[in-house]
Amino acid sequence: MTLALTRRRLLTTALATGVATQFAGPASAARPRLTLPAPTGPHRIGMVDRHLVDRARRRELMTSVWYPAAAQHRPPAPWMPDAPMRALLAGNGLPADAAAAPLTAARYNAPALKTPGRRPVVVFSHGADGHRSETTIIVQELASHGYVVVTVDHTDAYTEFPGGRLRVPDDNVSVTPYDHAADITFVLDRLEATRRFGPVGMFGFSKGGTATALVMIGDRRVRAGLSLDGPMECQPPITADLDRPFLMMTANFPADDFWDHLRGWRRRLHLDGGTELSLSDAVWLLPQLARLTAMSDEDLAGWIGTYDPARAVRLQQTYPLAFFDQHLRP
Repeated sequence: MTLALTRRRLLTTALATGVATQFAGPASAARPRLTLPAPTGPHRIGMVDRHLVDRARRRELMTSVWYPAAAQHRPPAPWMPDAPMRALLAGNGLPADAAAAPLTAARYNAPALKTPGRRPVVVFSHGADGHRSETTIIVQELASHGYVVVTVDHTDAYTEFPGGRLRVPDDNVSVTPYDHAADITFVLDRLEATRRFGPVGMFGFSKGGTATALVMIGDRRVRAGLSLDGPMECQPPITADLDRPFLMMTANFPADDFWDHLRGWRRRLHLDGGTELSLSDAVWLLPQLARLTAMSDEDLAGWIGTYDPARAVRLQQTYPLAFFDQHLRP
């Protein structure tokens, strides 16, 4: 299901996104810079971008690979390149120079930390009209604890391709959870061809959570799945049962019908007082943006609810890691 978004909702979704595809430069130096919480794991983090072309489906996808790094002698990677960041702000009624993207904990193109064996890999699918790093807090946390995380921009994403070409969501083009799932299957095929990774998990935000279920139903390579407030609504609807571990972290969408299809290990964590955005970077970034743009407390609460942002971040850093540790590690 493609969720209907108001201009204000689109802003919060856009600001809940992004990962670096270029270094922070002079263009953003004069603006207030947003911040992200630091990951808690023992490993330094590296990140590289990959431009993938699915010729059979005539699609091109930007992806990022996050991984434990051996050294940090590289510039920090920003949460989003400067041009898309400005476009997102200006396109949603805010000054284009309201804020610069935060810097992530990752160093761009840092050498990978060598280790015996194959690391577990987790693939991420974003929400409607989102971006591959709308859950950078979770991605960084997993990478800092030894995971390889592959984040994927679908065709309904704000994306900057090599050479600076920008793609933004098009309301006239339908992109369904099935499209997201097909993109992830293509990425899994590419990963499998490298033969470098161990057990595979997947998680998704909103529509990406629905896509996570669809991928697992059709592809047994994914051993465990996590949905961050996925509506679990699509056409045709989900009717098959799922026999592998699945964690549902919910706020707006309890998805009770899908819960009944889970026949393996299952758990549900519901955030009372939270919203869908409580399970993304937006819960941390929007309060900062509110202070910079004079957004009222009432309007801010309308988007991130009354659930404490610091507590929401702790949940994001704790439960996905514990889930994948339980089901992907020996």
